Amino acid sequence: MIGVAVVGYGYWGPNLVRNFWETPGARLICVCDLRKDRLTAVQARYPAVHITDDFEEVLRDPRVDAVAIATPAAAHFKLTMQALLAGKHVFVEKPMASTSDEARRMVEEAARRRLVLAVDHTFVHTGAVRKMRELVQDGLGDVYYYDSVRVNLGLFQHDVSVIWDLAVHDLSIMDYVLPERPVAVSATGMSHVAGEPANIAYLNLFFESKLIAHIHVNWLAPVKVRRTLIGGSSKMILYDDLEPSEKIKVYDKGITLNGNPQKNGEKVYQMLVGYRTGDMYAPHLDLGEALSIELRQFVECIERNEQPVADGNAGLRVVRILEAATQSLAERGRLVELEHMRRIA
Repeated sequence: MIGVAVVGYGYWGPNLVRNFWETPGARLICVCDLRKDRLTAVQARYPAVHITDDFEEVLRDPRVDAVAIATPAAAHFKLTMQALLAGKHVFVEKPMASTSDEARRMVEEAARRRLVLAVDHTFVHTGAVRKMRELVQDGLGDVYYYDSVRVNLGLFQHDVSVIWDLAVHDLSIMDYVLPERPVAVSATGMSHVAGEPANIAYLNLFFESKLIAHIHVNWLAPVKVRRTLIGGSSKMILYDDLEPSEKIKVYDKGITLNGNPQKNGEKVYQMLVGYRTGDMYAPHLDLGEALSIELRQFVECIERNEQPVADGNAGLRVVRILEAATQSLAERGRLVELEHMRRIA
């Protein structure tokens, strides 16, 4: 059994506690939080679980093999590094750190100590996103574009922009689904509340091929939208996370290009564009709870000395894009190169 401690019992912590309590191979040892009322709530629901407001006590506990960190992002680096230095495996919320330098140091420390470092990119464990990856790898042909919209009214964050709050989800999905890594990013956006971070943003990501990605995030939309389009040379995907049943729809639609070279005319080459319209189908999806699947994988990786799907390198890639997008946003959309992304496996 892998002994687990959950640090942070705010917004996401209760979900981690519930799932670790039910995960085969895991034993929930303790929950740590600075607020007494939250710890009281833990004790009322899980009387067998130890509670503490002292993180050092968690690190000293020999029963704890792994620490799940669900605190505000600004504390991720310090707590993760302390846990790694104490010989604990770590599961950390996204974004894994506030800077790419912090994320890189976390990855290097975990590798040096041969510990599992997992980042909570929950969506990559959903049946819908896993099906998208499968379709992209075998079924869409050449991928032309990735276009996502993630908008709603609120909740405003005072410490991070809408990019770090909402775009992090789409970037983690994109990183998992697409066959290429972006090499440059341009971001524009605006804050409509004085003294607060940007509440609306548009990210454009460029690749070495003709693939292009666009992400729109917004805290000021009148409706909640969670929708992604992926276009390929053979088929196209619509992913609507708010759809209760048919979250993925695959369209046999696209264009056909017919070349007509003319050697003896004024025009050297004429290209005729035809349109192909076929059927739409909604594939069967695994409806298991993504967080449950993710935590089960985390425990199994510790037992088998393997790396999870959303490992530290995946988290680092996402943080590097977030950091570059923030820089571009501050400079009104200047293109920021991401050549180092090619070197992150």
